[in-house]
Amino acid sequence: MITIISLIIVMILLIIATTRYNIHPFLTLILAAIIMGFVGGLSEEMVILKVTEGFGNTLKNIGIIIAFGTIIGAYLEKSGGAQAMASSIQKIVGDKNSPLAMNITGFIVSIPVFCDSGFVILSTLNKALSKKTGISLVILAVSLSTGLYATHVFVPPTPGPLAAAGTIGADIGLVLLLGLLVAIPSALAGWLWARQSGKKINLTNRFEEDVPEIERFPHTYKSFAPIIVPIVLIALKSVADYPTFPLGNGWLYYTIIFFGNPVIALLVGVFLSFPLKSKTSDKTHFHWVTAGLKNAGVIILITGAGGAFGNVLRSTDIGVTLGSILSEWQIGLLLPFLLAAVLKSAQGSSTVAIITSAALIVPLLEPLGMTSEIAKALVVLSIGAGAMTVSHVNDSYFWVVSQFSDMNTEIALRSHTMATLFQGITGIVVIYIVSIFLI
Repeated sequence: MITIISLIIVMILLIIATTRYNIHPFLTLILAAIIMGFVGGLSEEMVILKVTEGFGNTLKNIGIIIAFGTIIGAYLEKSGGAQAMASSIQKIVGDKNSPLAMNITGFIVSIPVFCDSGFVILSTLNKALSKKTGISLVILAVSLSTGLYATHVFVPPTPGPLAAAGTIGADIGLVLLLGLLVAIPSALAGWLWARQSGKKINLTNRFEEDVPEIERFPHTYKSFAPIIVPIVLIALKSVADYPTFPLGNGWLYYTIIFFGNPVIALLVGVFLSFPLKSKTSDKTHFHWVTAGLKNAGVIILITGAGGAFGNVLRSTDIGVTLGSILSEWQIGLLLPFLLAAVLKSAQGSSTVAIITSAALIVPLLEPLGMTSEIAKALVVLSIGAGAMTVSHVNDSYFWVVSQFSDMNTEIALRSHTMATLFQGITGIVVIYIVSIFLI
């Protein structure tokens, strides 16, 4: 309990330091990780190990992706490709519906693509739409982030719900179908909060602030290619990886697996962005790539620091303590929801919260009366709803959303974090209503 109380105090101090005193999040997150390591009973060597391990493991998964994403973003910004994409979307959906269009896009993209990778890929389009339509970047960013988040925690083949279904013994097809049913209102809840919160937040869109006027935009298909092709490649990998091996297991399978890896897929996107640079530009490819990498530096460091903080928390006894306390409660589907929500809020990773909660809840399925196939699927989804409640400063996705959208910590907490709270609540309410009719 001392560790839990200390965590609450450290979180409050971290938020105050970054919002009121404008101390850089990289420093506050690293310091918070070190403090929580000592409070959690880790030795000096273990604290250092867990900080560096968490930093490295986070960037191992997403560091190169962020770098490639910012390079693609630089090309789309400097060439006018982003404006070309924004214009085409604007013509189809209109100015008013741009946030909903991004929410739906994120919803679809995150079924095969991790939410953080999806946000990196689509963030430049968000900024271009904000500039083109005059809609607050906060509204568009949170619409996108919550659309991505909904399918990330509810719909296989995303690893979290897939692993939970395997642990609990739930039917994956049933989880997928019911997950889509729950994910739709959850995504829309995030979009509604984005519209509401974004109206009250003034945020300057720094998109293209140092980019000269462009007389002629690239062709629309060239502009979309660096974004669409990586998404398709990653999606094909998810299809090829399905347990039934629908694409076989020969050379085609291994080719798709290779090019569908997010790192390789984004690298393909980088090369597809090269034709966007006009031959008349006085800058070389070296200059444009360097511009993208400069933007990536701070984002990578902050994201890694968030991963370090979360890794230290996972190394303490917080998860075990909270799990043992909550597992004694007999509150039906609310139990897996609360368990996952507390674990998510305490250590940051949705996937870890889902997997840990599933392991803790397995021995309680029979006492809770959740042994039917429908009940098991709803337990998986209840865990998913909890694992999105809430995304805040110890979650690397929080920093990806905030840093790629030019949000400071305060704005990100008021918009993205609150949106994930309403998403989780919406999710568990829908699950409870479904359970009334199906269990």
